[in-house]
Amino acid sequence: MSDSSPADLVAVAFEAQRDRLRAVAFRMLGSHADADDVVQEAWLRLSRQDAAAIGNLAGWLTTVVGRISLDVLRSRQSRPEASFDDRLPELEVTADDGRAPEDDVALADSVGLALLVVLESLGPSERLAFVLHDLFAVPFDEIGQILGRSTDAAKMLASRARRKVRATDRPASTGREHRVAVQAFLAAARLGDFEGLLRVLDPEVTLTVDTPGGVVVTLGATEVASSAKLAAGAATRGGWVLVDGLPAIASWREDGSPLSVMTFTVVEGRVAHIGVVADPEKLASMDLPEGWA
Repeated sequence: MSDSSPADLVAVAFEAQRDRLRAVAFRMLGSHADADDVVQEAWLRLSRQDAAAIGNLAGWLTTVVGRISLDVLRSRQSRPEASFDDRLPELEVTADDGRAPEDDVALADSVGLALLVVLESLGPSERLAFVLHDLFAVPFDEIGQILGRSTDAAKMLASRARRKVRATDRPASTGREHRVAVQAFLAAARLGDFEGLLRVLDPEVTLTVDTPGGVVVTLGATEVASSAKLAAGAATRGGWVLVDGLPAIASWREDGSPLSVMTFTVVEGRVAHIGVVADPEKLASMDLPEGWA
């Protein structure tokens, strides 16, 4: 016979939902820290409720997380300093075990950096409608309740968001094609092969570097290729890691301190975006593979 109290049972039920709720909040906000804060706030609100009166706990928690995330997004809009230009999405870094990402079933549920960047262009209501419906299959009537709008209005918001995503987001490569393009880029950079870099870079490639002083953006294949040649010799050692399920590169200096984590978006066999985290404070907060740094 179980000695668990009602409060204990509620805590267990909440923990069973935590990963899903965190995934919802992260895709809404693009920040693991903000997602954790949202989930914690959802727990506090649940702890003040009569859980026995909640008919569908998963649905109730999704609604609460959606509403809190919406408030955070609206707050960001009112604070220009919190714009995406000053805040890149956070990276989920894990060791690369050598498997092709397409062999990992979990990749099918991942949302990479490219989509997070696109989602930043959506308004708060559009983003919520798109994320909850298209990524988590939440019914439109529930989304409408979160937004305080009708079901039809929620459908229209999701449709509008979907059109924007499709208009700006070419299908990114995954698996072997992604890795091959990244390998070609790295080889050309190390050799100082400017023409080789131009061949592997999309003509409209963007390079974003997250530094202690802010985000520095470089546009166009010629400028990015020049930057790649200059940076190629800075790291003394590096290796493959996975960032949001896709191959990326982590680099270290001779003294073992982390130099950078470099992510790539590959479209149609060419590198379309490179994201570099070079801020020591942010690098220190990452869970880099043990024994590498």
